[in-house]
Parts: sequence; C-alpha cells; structure tokens
Amino acid sequence: MREKITLECSECKQRNYDSMKNKKNNPDRIEMKKYCKFCKKHTDHKETK
Repeated sequence: MREKITLECSECKQRNYDSMKNKKNNPDRIEMKKYCKFCKKHTDHKETK
C-alpha cells in the first residue's frame, strides 16, 4: 500500500524531497514544512505526482 511521493516547495516550485506514504491511512495529499535549499528557508512542501 505504500507509494513513493515527491514533495514540491510551494514558493519556488522546486521538487526537493522524495518520501513514502501509506495510501490507506493518508488518502489526501500531504503538506508539511521542510527546508528548501533553493529558498534557503523553511517553507510548505506539498505532495506532487
């Protein structure tokens, strides 16, 4: 049930992180604060395809 996802910075739109999530427990798109090395600050990162 685990699926590989990519996290994209909401400000600069760079795809910075890869992660795994369980589709059964989290059917919605994930959003979390992570460090963006391009913006050089913590920003919201959203799940992309």
